[in-house]
Amino acid sequence: MNAYDEYMKGIVVPMRQELAGAGFTELLTAEEVNDHMSSAKGTSLVVINSICGCAAGLARPAVIEALQTVEAKPEHLVTVFAGQDKEATAQMRHYFEEVAPSSPSIAVVKDGELAHFIPREQIEGYPMEQIRDHLAQALEQVAAQ
Repeated sequence: MNAYDEYMKGIVVPMRQELAGAGFTELLTAEEVNDHMSSAKGTSLVVINSICGCAAGLARPAVIEALQTVEAKPEHLVTVFAGQDKEATAQMRHYFEEVAPSSPSIAVVKDGELAHFIPREQIEGYPMEQIRDHLAQALEQVAAQ
């Protein structure tokens, strides 16, 4: 691994730990993504994590707070890291081909099918509380289906 890759991997450790500490499983390879997507029953909350400021100040805090407030908890919490785990991220995006790739982004998947997607365009520039409420509402709606 070159010096740049080593440096970047070190920088993202706390960004990974923020979601891992909230109960998310990191999917680091394309195979892990495929295994999850093919076997997960029920609702999965998928966060496409990113190193950018809108992930740090908006997306990750909104996801964590939404999970603390919502009654309809997803059965599975998973994340891939855009720009870091490139193969895993590309494979996850393969499951959401109907939406343009963006990071950060948040997907609600029910029984392997995309049920709701929050792209970067609905994260960047919005108050964290609005993103939290958007996700909480989406989780409640998907659970009611």
